[in-house]
Amino acid sequence: MKIIIAGAGEVGFHLAKLLSFESQNITLIDTSRESLAYADSHLDIRVVRGDATSISVLKDSQVDKTDLLIAVTSSETTNITACVLGKQLGAKRTIARISNTEFIDRKDEVGFTKFGIDELISPESLAATEIELLLNQSAFNDTYQFENGALTMVGLVLSRTAMFVGKSVREFAGCFPNLKCVPIAIQRYGTQNTVIPRGDTQFKEGDQVYFTTTPSGVDEIYKLSGRIHEDIRKVMILGGSKIGYKTATDLCKAKFKVKLIEKDKDKAFEVADDIPHCLVINGDGRNVELLQEESIEDMDAFISVTGNSETNIMSCLVAKSKGVRKTIALVENMDYYQLSHSIGIDTLINKKLLAANNIFRYVRRGEVVAMTKLNNMNAELLEFNVSATSYVKNKAIKKIDFPRSAIIGGVIRNGEGLIALGDFVIEEGDHIVVCCLPQSISRVEKLFI
Repeated sequence: MKIIIAGAGEVGFHLAKLLSFESQNITLIDTSRESLAYADSHLDIRVVRGDATSISVLKDSQVDKTDLLIAVTSSETTNITACVLGKQLGAKRTIARISNTEFIDRKDEVGFTKFGIDELISPESLAATEIELLLNQSAFNDTYQFENGALTMVGLVLSRTAMFVGKSVREFAGCFPNLKCVPIAIQRYGTQNTVIPRGDTQFKEGDQVYFTTTPSGVDEIYKLSGRIHEDIRKVMILGGSKIGYKTATDLCKAKFKVKLIEKDKDKAFEVADDIPHCLVINGDGRNVELLQEESIEDMDAFISVTGNSETNIMSCLVAKSKGVRKTIALVENMDYYQLSHSIGIDTLINKKLLAANNIFRYVRRGEVVAMTKLNNMNAELLEFNVSATSYVKNKAIKKIDFPRSAIIGGVIRNGEGLIALGDFVIEEGDHIVVCCLPQSISRVEKLFI
């Protein structure tokens, strides 16, 4: 697949890195000689120096033979223009990164596809959505929804109070036969190995376990894991960045009680004017005395989304020490991201990964509707649409030659989420959620072509 990425910043470089690992034909365009030199020396890709809105630069990048043009520069205008030009010059599909979330909210009304933009993504909007979902599922450290919640993926660390610790998957299913959930991935405590569970796989204390579940199964997971669903209402946000602003806006609309701390006086006044139901404090959130004055110990959740990863991590650790139940930190450094469970913060979120996950489904073969990577785990969760030509159509799950390093997490049929077992027959139009390790992705994709 030939892919052009416009923008060698944090999102563009990370995308180029992930896609180059999969032997995709990548061309990276940027005006920065330094950024391109770094990418050229670290990745097996082609680099082109120039403006992505230049027709000659796009032609030099062979845009007419491109399957996918991804514009992720820091300039919204550049991204939109590059996609419009790229489409006119022959790019098959285009994706533009935007910062104005109003474009996403009204994309159907405006009709961006008519201009040549097939998809809009906003890392800030994706991060805000992720945060709200994590607050609504307070006991889980990772969560993702398919088809507006018809199926939900949840991740949690097993404590000794979990009813199924010490049991195998087969024993777990036998003890709780009417469960509306299925385990899809396990990471053993203290390791980086991802296990796709089979019948004889045993649950152990400290495991990071991912389940897919229907809406009614979420409460079952709470009960069986020994967790309590604690209602989160009072939230403190550190940082009035685009993510902080969008998160505060969304949470206020959802009737959360929100306090936002912003160091910059002008930005603090701007947020206060735009979000009247949000209490905005102008101050330095790294100041522990300020946090105590603002009653941090009374907060249900603390979210730190400043532009500094270290500040976000340290302030969340302070919040945790003051008894705040749920802490979420925004980090840019991928090395920090790998440490989320060991440093005492409930969840770390990363804009680069969220954007990459959103874009990756356009690279996968088969009709991929949605896709996410599991936090800190070497596994992908994909939602495939079963077409008239799909190999799995009209076959029972147990009759499909599924690789051992992949598992069906559930089926969405006519908008309803189903936990499908071996005798379940897949039909055209079904959406199949599959969790798989990298080595099995190509085999799984062929089943849905």
